Amino acid sequence: MRHAGFTLLELLIVIALMGIIAALVVPMFGGPVSTSELRATARQLAAGLRLARSEAVSERRETFLVVDVAGKRFKVDREAREHALPSKVDLKLFTAQNDLVSQNVGSIRFYPDGGSNGGRITVASGARKFDVDVDWLTGRVAILD
Repeated sequence: MRHAGFTLLELLIVIALMGIIAALVVPMFGGPVSTSELRATARQLAAGLRLARSEAVSERRETFLVVDVAGKRFKVDREAREHALPSKVDLKLFTAQNDLVSQNVGSIRFYPDGGSNGGRITVASGARKFDVDVDWLTGRVAILD
């Protein structure tokens, strides 16, 4: 007698195909940025700002950290490498008017004495945000919740 139904091999193939499809589709509909990814982005920006400040002091010249808000990337003045940020993160740059290159690109300037023109870069996703703050007098970089 023959029984109607599926073999074990057929079931395993279908389950494997469903797993592959789920692995490809789920990341496309991923939710908002996690808090740890948001914090990591703020730390990456703070590290870039600290690098720009240390270059200004050690090389005794003005140094900039250039931020492209629309392109979600930043670059330290004379460094060739651009640092990409996650595309789902919202950025806002608050800096001196004369350091705005365009509507979407601006910079934070550091002086040879360690000071800065000051500014703030806000990294946000939904209601969560971190502010990377640069003190104008000391050039100190801090991440604020």
